[in-house]
Amino acid sequence: MDLRRVLSTENSRIRAIFLLKFESLTIFAIVLYLLIAPFISDVSAPAALSAEIIFGLLACAGLWFSAIGFAKKRSFGRAPAVLANLIALGVSYYMITGSLLIVGIPLAILALITLFSAALGYAE
Repeated sequence: MDLRRVLSTENSRIRAIFLLKFESLTIFAIVLYLLIAPFISDVSAPAALSAEIIFGLLACAGLWFSAIGFAKKRSFGRAPAVLANLIALGVSYYMITGSLLIVGIPLAILALITLFSAALGYAE
């Protein structure tokens, strides 16, 4: 495998588009679950659940628009994508330290790959 080809701007941009859309759809699936959750279990904090749903929808839209920015070869998608994945790295750190390894480790790997793809996927 040629490392220069893997790290090329064009390959990183294509990988960033795919991964950002994947993250967006994953968050959307979680939001759908959160919308269904009150019907199948008791909700002890409805205000917190509502805030998580709204935040999830905003994150989903932000990641999707970042992917569109990468697809159009514009710079407006890079900063939000990098910031969102830095946040995801922090979340994965707390999941790993809380012994939730089955979620924390894949999240960290996904966030790192997307972070580097987004950082290297745009040339000035």
